[in-house]
Amino acid sequence: MSNVDEGTKIYTPFTLKLYDWWVLSISNSYAWHCPTKEILLPYFLQNLRPNHLDIGVGTGYYLAKAPANYNISLMDLNKASLKTASARIGKARIRYEVQHNVFESYPEELHGKFDSISMYYLLHCLPGAMVDKGVVIKNVKAALTKDGILYGATILGDGVMHNSFSSKLMRIYNHKGIFSNMSDSEEGLKNGPFFALIRRHPTNTGAFDSFFEPRLNRIGIMPPILRPFSHFCIR
Repeated sequence: MSNVDEGTKIYTPFTLKLYDWWVLSISNSYAWHCPTKEILLPYFLQNLRPNHLDIGVGTGYYLAKAPANYNISLMDLNKASLKTASARIGKARIRYEVQHNVFESYPEELHGKFDSISMYYLLHCLPGAMVDKGVVIKNVKAALTKDGILYGATILGDGVMHNSFSSKLMRIYNHKGIFSNMSDSEEGLKNGPFFALIRRHPTNTGAFDSFFEPRLNRIGIMPPILRPFSHFCIR
């Protein structure tokens, strides 16, 4: 994708200083109605395994909460994000730190290395329709161990109800190329190479979905991981 970096250019050393406040506090609570500490962080930690890769690292907020004995690896296209997350987590804890375009195949050294891979707030920043983003999920397969899992969270644009605040953010972010998710839908997540289980928080606007894949090469029926997420669909 020639414009894959459009969604990452916003993340500079300056804007990353505001990220936790604006995205994790204000936006998650009032735009997407999916509070970080009550929903996103517990979901992250519940699926985290001892040998973990985070793709689209932000400021490293979630990774900094991981147990001290876990091996943590970082992947992002943005150097500033990698540097910020690395400093927050501590370089001594980081196994791999990779600047990489997720639309491309993973380096050989990462193949079969990770028990869990997280992809928080990445899909809605990637260019193209859901069918175009499917290659990103296919590429993840190579990095997972036999029983590894991929999980994450994304913001949808199609077939969901946004409040006035989130609608305005959606228009601005998509216009500027920060987001590319106007056509992203729950149905799109269910189809193609995407996820076995989709969960929606029953009290939010319907704009936020989390996803979970118990081994990308296996279709399985899993119990809901988060009790607040009452709805899930099988691929």
